[in-house]
Amino acid sequence: MKRVCPHCHSTDLFHVRNGYFFRESGRVRVQRYRCKICRKEFSDATFQLRYRQRLRRINGLIERELISGASLRRIALMLKINYKTVAHRLNYLAHKARWQNERRLAKLNPICEVQFDDMETFEHTKMKPVSITLAVIKKQRFILGAEVSTMPAKGLLSKRARKKYGARRDGRRKARERLFKKLQRCVLPQALIESDENPHYNTQVQQYFPQCCYQQYKGRRGCVVGQGELKAGGYDPLFSLNHTCAMLRYSVSRLVRRTWVTTKRLDQLQNHIDIYINYHNRMLIA
Repeated sequence: MKRVCPHCHSTDLFHVRNGYFFRESGRVRVQRYRCKICRKEFSDATFQLRYRQRLRRINGLIERELISGASLRRIALMLKINYKTVAHRLNYLAHKARWQNERRLAKLNPICEVQFDDMETFEHTKMKPVSITLAVIKKQRFILGAEVSTMPAKGLLSKRARKKYGARRDGRRKARERLFKKLQRCVLPQALIESDENPHYNTQVQQYFPQCCYQQYKGRRGCVVGQGELKAGGYDPLFSLNHTCAMLRYSVSRLVRRTWVTTKRLDQLQNHIDIYINYHNRMLIA
């Protein structure tokens, strides 16, 4: 790795070794350097994502619990650490996960088959629903990305929601635009893109992938006539996507229950999902 001075941005040709120190956490030897131009010092730890971070050994433990359905307070209780420490490490792990996901997408071969859809949850109350736009590689269940956005309440709760919280902005279209811009770098122009029969999808897919083969299928709920328990609809052409959504809803604590551990901030929900995507692509389907 080429070093660059964090102060004057000089290259490693102008750096000399200037001793070393042992980090308190883990007793790892870290090399120090001195820049001959600006005369300031730095070390190998300066360029790390975990710069000045203590208790680095708990990062892996926190990540494992975050993708296992545990809440932040439960993680703090099990690991005997402060709740604020878990909240800070959630932000760090999300930043690391996004960086690793981008590197993983850049190394992928051009993708030929993609499935995407919106799954719904809510923040704090059912009157404030949230949409999660998810895209996966067909048959591989490799998650290409997920974008969180707000959506207005619908059905019987729409009037109560507008009366109590006012009009809620619909950000699903912009979320799909952000996701499709990411997919343009790794998906073939003539790729096969599949989704359900949502009438809002076709326009955006043709805008970002004009040469693709776009197919829409009737949703599982649309295949069943009558009320009552949802019955099996036979062959599911969107099985890879639906199975991945089920795994995501089971593994992330903010999506499991309706009565507690509900998310209060959309940015933290996005962070939690990014951590799961990194673990899913790195461990579950590798």
